[in-house]
Amino acid sequence: MSDQPLLFIVDDMPANIQVAMSHLEQLDCSFAYATSGEQALERIVASKPQLILMDVAMPGLDGFQTVEALKKQVETMDIPVIFLTARTEPEDIARGFKLGGVDYITKPFSGAELLARVRTHLELNAYRLDLETQVEERTHETNLLKSAVIEVMGELAEFRDPETGGHIKRTQHYVKALVSSLAEHDTFSAQIDSSYIDLLYRSAPLHDIGKVAIGDNILLKPGKLTDAEFEEMKKHSQYGESVIARLEKKVQGSSFLKYAREIAGSHHEKFNGQGYPRGLQGDEIPLAGRIMAIADVYDALVCKRVYKDAMPHSKAMAIMQEGRGTHFDPDIFDVFWDIEEVFQAIARRFLD
Repeated sequence: MSDQPLLFIVDDMPANIQVAMSHLEQLDCSFAYATSGEQALERIVASKPQLILMDVAMPGLDGFQTVEALKKQVETMDIPVIFLTARTEPEDIARGFKLGGVDYITKPFSGAELLARVRTHLELNAYRLDLETQVEERTHETNLLKSAVIEVMGELAEFRDPETGGHIKRTQHYVKALVSSLAEHDTFSAQIDSSYIDLLYRSAPLHDIGKVAIGDNILLKPGKLTDAEFEEMKKHSQYGESVIARLEKKVQGSSFLKYAREIAGSHHEKFNGQGYPRGLQGDEIPLAGRIMAIADVYDALVCKRVYKDAMPHSKAMAIMQEGRGTHFDPDIFDVFWDIEEVFQAIARRFLD
């Protein structure tokens, strides 16, 4: 594939195309052309040039209509267009720029002027494409770093409890499976898009980050906690919410930290208002927290803990069924019930 930029010329008069090419032949670029708007649409989509020179007065689709069609297609909407035309009326020039043209050159033109303008726009477009590539690469690096930091932070809590090393991976995949299914549910489809699914998936590992502030005498206690110890354990949701909130203030506008904060602070709330730390009820509980509540409880039941043995999937489902509408949002629970086999498969895949 050639590294030369492709310059595409559209004019219903082949002689005009030859004149333009003769003035531009010293440029280090390749040329393609079309002699009608219809032909231009087909060829431009296929060739994806770096710059288009567009005549206006053509039979069939004129230049304005052709550019309007190009701007409606994702593949061609960002290709810069210079109108090269004998139409000199102010309203025509204004229309050309309104349609997204980057320049408007009227015929007859100076060869030196055409050459200078085309060279400038080719250089500007090359700079834009290079900048977009750099931004994409930096964005990719930033997203990888975010994911790595989140996972490491989440694992800090899990290192305190060696029997639940897979808890992060399991709950993360439970959440993704559940929220993906909820996206197809009429009740939740307006709130959930692909970005929300990705953000919840990446934020989920931080749900128990507050456990780093809980003493080992409570966190690793093999038996039942006393009332006082349980009250201290319950504070982990507030600890986690608080530390993420402080980080969120330093990184303003971070959606994944917003959802991480919601998950950490609300995944122990119950639909009937009997949960903690705030006793929120129904839709007062953030959607992220209501989703995580199901993932977290399921994992707690089917996996071994220092204070209990693992429970069979069927028994865990029966216990959770009793919490439909009291502990769990009934609409979310019903979707969970429909994909229970997915949860079971995830639990097996990420066994401790």
